Amino acid sequence: MLIPMSKNKGFTLIELMIVVAVIAILAAIAYPSYQNYVRQARRADAHEALMRIQLEQEKRRANQPAYTNNLADLNLTATSSDGYYTLAITASSGIGFTATATAQGPQTQDTGCTTITLVVNNAGVNRPEPQCWRR
Repeated sequence: MLIPMSKNKGFTLIELMIVVAVIAILAAIAYPSYQNYVRQARRADAHEALMRIQLEQEKRRANQPAYTNNLADLNLTATSSDGYYTLAITASSGIGFTATATAQGPQTQDTGCTTITLVVNNAGVNRPEPQCWRR
């Protein structure tokens, strides 16, 4: 005679703990990578702000003898549109200027790209930190 098998329904505590452990391991691997992608995406805020400075400088230079050091002359603020960078024009002359975007807030964790620079002069446009300008 066959003994009827019990019909257990549900999961054991060990099975649930294994699933929790697997999820925790996956999250520990994925979260730092996700944070890195977020920081890289936020660099677009600096790129947009520096390009806006360049555009406004060129507009102003068409009617003035030199570029300006003052963001207010360009009707711009010292903070990028999303607020992840502070902006400054660190050098200007009749032939060029240097604009910088310095990370602030959570973006300061973007190692190697806390300062993004745009140099415009008679030789053209130079981006000294090419790793910070990659898309």
